Order: sequence, then C-alpha cells, then structure tokens
Amino acid sequence: MQQDFLTILMFLVFGASFVVLNMVVIGRLLRSKTDYTVQKSTSYECGEPTFGSAFVRFDIRFYVLALVFVIFDVEVLFLFPWAASLKELGGFAFVEALVFVLVLAVGLAYVWRKGDIDWIPLHGHQKPGARLAAADEAASLEGAGPRFAPHAGDPGTDA
Repeated sequence: MQQDFLTILMFLVFGASFVVLNMVVIGRLLRSKTDYTVQKSTSYECGEPTFGSAFVRFDIRFYVLALVFVIFDVEVLFLFPWAASLKELGGFAFVEALVFVLVLAVGLAYVWRKGDIDWIPLHGHQKPGARLAAADEAASLEGAGPRFAPHAGDPGTDA
C-alpha cells in the first residue's frame, strides 16, 4: 500500500521539479537581458502601431461566422480517419459517411438560406447603397441636388 503512495509522490515531485526547471531555470537562460522600456512593452498588430481602445464592439456576424466555421471544420475532420480506413470498414461505413455528409450539407444549406454566412445579409436590410440613393432623392426633392455623382457599377445604381 505504501509503495503505491510512494510512486504517486515520486511522480508529483518529478512533475513539480519539471515545471520549476522549465519555468525558472530555462526561462532565465533564454530570457532577454535588456532593460524594460515603455516602447518594448507596447503591443502591435502586424507591425502597425495600435490606436483606439481595445474594447470595441464587434458585430454578431463575426462570431456567428466563426462558430459556423468551427462547427463545419471540426465535423469535416471526422472524415479523415474514415477515409483512411474505408477499405477495412466496408460498404456500410460508406453509406454512414454519405448520411453524415448529407447532414452537413443540409446544415450548410440551412445556414446559407438563413443568411448567416453572408457578409452583408440582405434579409431585414436595404440593398447596399440604397440609403445613399434615398438621401439623394430626398435632397433633390428639396432642391439641394445630389450629394455625389454615382459611377457606373456602384452598388445601388442602375448604370
């Protein structure tokens, strides 16, 4: 009985010493020897200096799109082991995988039809450029004239 506890104690001591060795000793050997400066501690994104607050509200579409991507990405990962062992599994596994892919396709069609993967969803929103066209029309009725001259191919124009 004491032998089991001694084995557990040895693993705990080894684990703790491994963590301390990696964090403290090896960390001191690899750490930079330069002094702390304000410029060194600033964060950056791709070499660009930061500006504004980090607490910016993002549209929910970013999160929904990320969740949909993660869900379909993880589910597609289940197809790789299936494909590697398809010969051993036989025809029934092929039918099961087809049903799995069909469920994924139905889910993708549902999300696509609902408009959750559209970057600019059209349900409940106006066509891009429609607000500008409505503002120009209202301004021309008041006699102010259009705010801008639309170019051919701009969203919301017929040209």
